[in-house]
Amino acid sequence: MSKLVTIYGGSGFVGRYIARRMAKAGWRVRVAVRRPNEAIFVKPYGVVGQVEPVLCNIRDDASVAQVMQGADAVVNCVGILAKDGKNTFETVQAEGAVRVARLAAKQGVARMVHISAIGADVVSDSDYARTKGEGEAGVLAHMPDAVILRPSIVFGAEDGFFNRFAGMTRMGPVLPVVGADTLFQPVYVDDVAKAAEVALTRDVTPGVYELGGPDVKTFRELMDMMLHVIRRRRPVLNIPFFAANIMAFGLEVGQALSLGLVRAQITRDQVRNLRRDNVVSEGAKGFADMGIEPVAMESVLPDYLWRFRPSGQYDAIKESAKNLRA
Repeated sequence: MSKLVTIYGGSGFVGRYIARRMAKAGWRVRVAVRRPNEAIFVKPYGVVGQVEPVLCNIRDDASVAQVMQGADAVVNCVGILAKDGKNTFETVQAEGAVRVARLAAKQGVARMVHISAIGADVVSDSDYARTKGEGEAGVLAHMPDAVILRPSIVFGAEDGFFNRFAGMTRMGPVLPVVGADTLFQPVYVDDVAKAAEVALTRDVTPGVYELGGPDVKTFRELMDMMLHVIRRRRPVLNIPFFAANIMAFGLEVGQALSLGLVRAQITRDQVRNLRRDNVVSEGAKGFADMGIEPVAMESVLPDYLWRFRPSGQYDAIKESAKNLRA
């Protein structure tokens, strides 16, 4: 019988790519999510019955343990960018990660991959980065042979980064950003999934791997690249950190007063994270140690950002027509 992997958060941005890769590798895949009915799209990743979404609440021991039964490996992809009701940084990224590792050790699961993030640090002043660090520490305490993947900002067709800012270009004459000079090392989502697959199917050294793409660019340079791809002209306006903090506080108050109906577009915790470069540390293990060559942004971005061009899919045709008239 083929091996079984349980992927917590397996219908999310990164998780779905890991699920697809593991199915192609011949594994049975159990996709553990809060809303299985909204994760039906993962079923065609494999043959009938190979990939199944199942109900799981990562805040509950019994729920996590039940969907792990019989698994040869587990992957934890659950993470949040802002707290939402009971799903806080502590309950999801710290306690949730530790819960998966503790129960995996108890059930004798052979392998575990945990998706964290560059910048994870138990002493960080950012709740996001601190709880990522606490989650990593807890995972290694219970599963010392686990592989922890720390990607930089992840891009791909379903991303919430380039898609978000490309969409913003439709709403105004300028493109505002916070931390225009902060460095990032964007990584393609399927490369992260490939690293998870390697960690689950081959003999790799346990520990932390920092994953970044071949290019290191400032936030402003990333926006300029995105604007070039979507063929729009917008000046990139840098919002100073002190102003961003005031703005984020106001947005958080608005979210609280609306009982969450109006979502804060940026939080003070996110502003704190934007003060720090998000690149692979010198000497850190990474893609090269797994035999993976990461994909460059310019080979992927046009494949999904074309819809933000002024004429969408017809933009290239119009350009070709101009050349013919010339």
